[in-house]
Amino acid sequence: MRKLKIYEIERIDAEQFKESDKIPAVIILDNIRSAHNVGSFFRTSDAFRIAHIYLCGITAQPPNNEIRKTALGATESVDWSYHETTEEVVKELQTKGFLVAGIEQVDNPVMLEDYRNENNQPIAMVFGNEVKGVQQSVLDMCDMAIEIPQYGTKHSLNVSVSGGIVIWEVFKQFRDILS
Repeated sequence: MRKLKIYEIERIDAEQFKESDKIPAVIILDNIRSAHNVGSFFRTSDAFRIAHIYLCGITAQPPNNEIRKTALGATESVDWSYHETTEEVVKELQTKGFLVAGIEQVDNPVMLEDYRNENNQPIAMVFGNEVKGVQQSVLDMCDMAIEIPQYGTKHSLNVSVSGGIVIWEVFKQFRDILS
C-alpha cells in the first residue's frame, strides 16, 4: 500500500463542483459559536455534495479566517446564505417540500441507523449550538428529530463530528442519484 500524492487524487475543481449534481440535502446551522465548526461543515458538505448551507443567528459567515482554516476552500464551492433566524429558513424549506430534521436528543427521536428516505424527499438537517443544541422553537417546527446513538459516558458529540456522521449516512441514501 502506497499513500497517494495530492496530484494523484482525482477531484473536481470548485467551478465543476458548482455545476455538478448535488444530493437533495441542505444543512441549517442554528447559532453555531465556533467558526472552526462552521468551516468543518463546509468541508464535509463539499465532500458529500450538499446542495446548500444556511448560516443562522450568531453563526459565523465567510470570509472569516477561522472558517477558512478548516474549510480549505470549500466556502468557494458550497452554496451558502445567511439568515437572521433559523425559524424563517425552516418555514421556507418546508414550503419547498423539504423534510426538516433536527439533529438532537429528544423524547421521541428516529435513531440514525433507522432513518430511511424511501422517496428521495429533500432533507434539511438542523445542527444546533455547541452548548444549547437546536433551539426548542426550531425543534417545535421540525418534522422529525434524528439522534446519533452513543454508547459511552458523554452526553454529546462535537457538532461538526455529528455533522460528519449524519451527512455521511444521508449521502449514502442519495448517492445513486449522482451522475
